[in-house]
Amino acid sequence: MSLTFHWFLPTNGDSRHVVGGGHGSPATASGRDRPPTVAYLSQIARAAESLGFAGALTPTGAWCEDAWLTTAMVSQNTEHLKFLIAFRPGLLSPTLAAQMASTFQRLSGGRLLLNVVTGGESQEQRAHGDFLDKDARYRRTGEFLQILRGLWEGGTVDLHGEHLRVEDARLVRVPDPVPEVYFGGSSAIAGEVAARHVDVYLTWGEPPAQVAEKIDRIRALAARQGRTLRFGIRLHVITRDTSEQAWAEAGRLLDGFDPETVRSVQDSLARSESEGQRRMLALHGGSRDALEIHPNLWAGIGLVRGGAGTALVGSHDEVAERIREYHALGIDEFVLSGYPHLEEAYWFGEGVLPRLAAEGLWRHPYDDLTGGPLPVPAAAAS
Repeated sequence: MSLTFHWFLPTNGDSRHVVGGGHGSPATASGRDRPPTVAYLSQIARAAESLGFAGALTPTGAWCEDAWLTTAMVSQNTEHLKFLIAFRPGLLSPTLAAQMASTFQRLSGGRLLLNVVTGGESQEQRAHGDFLDKDARYRRTGEFLQILRGLWEGGTVDLHGEHLRVEDARLVRVPDPVPEVYFGGSSAIAGEVAARHVDVYLTWGEPPAQVAEKIDRIRALAARQGRTLRFGIRLHVITRDTSEQAWAEAGRLLDGFDPETVRSVQDSLARSESEGQRRMLALHGGSRDALEIHPNLWAGIGLVRGGAGTALVGSHDEVAERIREYHALGIDEFVLSGYPHLEEAYWFGEGVLPRLAAEGLWRHPYDDLTGGPLPVPAAAAS
């Protein structure tokens, strides 16, 4: 099975420095260095498409642009790239979401993937009029996905659930193909939702031993439901021709972290209700010391950014080795990013992907559509 790689569209802004924020904390000032215009995001998307990334993740939250609207615009400037749209199921009707997904599939040529984000921050949820607690939000997510899948199957859905109620719901036109559902969550109740409803379970970039434990747990839960899931991991990446060059770049990013910003972001993230965020914070403890928590796995990003806070750092050979290590645990999909996102896409696409292709672990996803690999544009200045 060929590994699948996705890139990231920085709809919160991009920079040669880390753009912090997320999980209840605002985007840092560096996000204004390269505003998330349609032109710039399309430039990243076209580069990712040419290099061989299958899709691109867009985040959700008050700190970034709306993922549905942004990707609908960017999709018109690409041909094959899929869009992994993060959205919060408690903030819109499941019937409307099913219709939006169906429309997106038809107008984009079947290039929609859905990343369901239940929401770990009650304060941010309340700003949207959602006053459920965390466990109730996950139970609602389960009901939401039950309705969504019933509609996508072409049936008429009636559900009087604990949190959602629909009667005689149906779609005039079902999506073709049905979008795959991606989902992450480290809590016990998140695992139950994943086991019942999702196609791909995502984890943030924890050390391999912790990732293995999580995969085993979710796989067992899915087996009890008679289901089999795929697994993916969300990581940043800093890859260069030599290890020394990569770690020098990580050091440059770290030097750019203002101590007051680190303190403010850490205080904000410490209030998060997300179990996954708690696990991310535990990897560095708010300290700049001992940030390499596993060979080539660096926790520095998490000092100023919520959510995914670790990066693969090293030479192209070293980064490829870490990918093989995660793949051996059961990870088949990698959702990656790097600062700036345009240049880092080229570093990874031209440095790591050819090594994985030579080993038979990856092939360009558009070869069958184009009759051969897409031409790779000239690399951007780095």
